[in-house]
Amino acid sequence: MANKPRKAYRFSLMLSLLITIFVISVNAILLVVFTKETPFKQENILPFTLSFIVVFLVCFLIFRYHIENYIYLKIKHIYQDLEPNLSDELNDILITNDMDSLLNNVKQVALKRNVELDSLKDQAAFRREFLGNIAHELKTPLFTVQGYILTLLDGAMKDENVNKKYLSRASKGVERLIYIVKDLDLLTNLEKGNTELDLFYFNIVDLIQGVFDMLEMQASKSNINLEFDRKYEEPITVYADRERVQQVLTNLIMNSIKYGKKKGTTEVSIQPIYENKVIVRIRDNGEGIEEEHLPRLFERFYRVDKSGNRRMGGSGLGLSIVKHIIEAHGEQIFVESQAEIGSEFSFTLNRGKVTASA
Repeated sequence: MANKPRKAYRFSLMLSLLITIFVISVNAILLVVFTKETPFKQENILPFTLSFIVVFLVCFLIFRYHIENYIYLKIKHIYQDLEPNLSDELNDILITNDMDSLLNNVKQVALKRNVELDSLKDQAAFRREFLGNIAHELKTPLFTVQGYILTLLDGAMKDENVNKKYLSRASKGVERLIYIVKDLDLLTNLEKGNTELDLFYFNIVDLIQGVFDMLEMQASKSNINLEFDRKYEEPITVYADRERVQQVLTNLIMNSIKYGKKKGTTEVSIQPIYENKVIVRIRDNGEGIEEEHLPRLFERFYRVDKSGNRRMGGSGLGLSIVKHIIEAHGEQIFVESQAEIGSEFSFTLNRGKVTASA
């Protein structure tokens, strides 16, 4: 294969050979017509041979360099017209004297542009969906607040029994707006890397127990037990941002309560996976999540329930915040779930020795 002429050379050779044969044949015919001499005489063989070689070489050089350079320049100009801002990149890709390499490079440029276009289309679709979701999330509390205020302005302000109730409900609507905006601000900072982590050693067992105590009332309303998978006699220390990890645990355990079954269980386990890593698992036997939703579960405002039902509350940003907090630690988060069986969220943390009291 290495000695086989490339297609571009074969094309130039074949065309040059055909033209040379045609020219020499015409010369031979003219020689016979005008001089009545045969071209196969001894004294005519050398001139015809030299003529054949010269014509062939001239044709080959013309086709090889002029025509291929012409095609190269045309292709380059086409791409420069299509991509005026990428002239330097195109120069690097299109510089070659071989037509096969040139065509291969052009295909690579086209493939790269197709990938970029697909990515831009995906981003545009995500932006449209995001704007639609945020508008939906903000619309309900805004209209609620507006409705109560307009009612008060229309005369309900004079009724003391009504105005306090309406002002209280309007205040709750404002609180929900603030809650959504704060979560959006936190998520934006996490995505930009503007939030610094306050890393130190602490006992993860004590932190989980604290979250259990904080969410005990919400769990008791649904008769859901919050428990460890076993009794942890010794402390398990991790190196992380305690406040952020508490936020992760609170969001995940709160979700297990919201979507748990009556008289269900939320179980937390801590397992070493490497010498310097632990994995924290939050497992429940609640509603579970269908497999088709799992790849998008951590997107902003993504909800498994598409009916618009907001009975569970929340900003719709909790899992997205959880994912970014874990990734800001350089760790990973996982989810496994089956509909009607339950879900398990787990994340890794760095393990270390206690250097300060938790």
